[in-house]
Amino acid sequence: MDYGLLIIGIALLLVSYLAAVKKQTWLLAGFNEKNIKNKSLLGKVTGGAFFLPLGLLVVMHGFIDYPYEETVLVVAMLVLLTFTYVFINRRLLD
Repeated sequence: MDYGLLIIGIALLLVSYLAAVKKQTWLLAGFNEKNIKNKSLLGKVTGGAFFLPLGLLVVMHGFIDYPYEETVLVVAMLVLLTFTYVFINRRLLD
């Protein structure tokens, strides 16, 4: 069991909750909030489509140990990040 991954996963789940449910979009770095059309949808997309699955995946990897674990986490993070980035740039920016 990897306690570092568990702590990181719990932190990601906390950020997911704050962004998606509490609409704390100020936590999201790299977004100019003046250019975002719908801040509520921004919170749902980043919290629900990026931080939540990534947090659950990291927590799950904290309990399970297998070869190439780091590669799987990096690839999953990049796929989720690409999906989120493309969606936000096409749908939410002015």
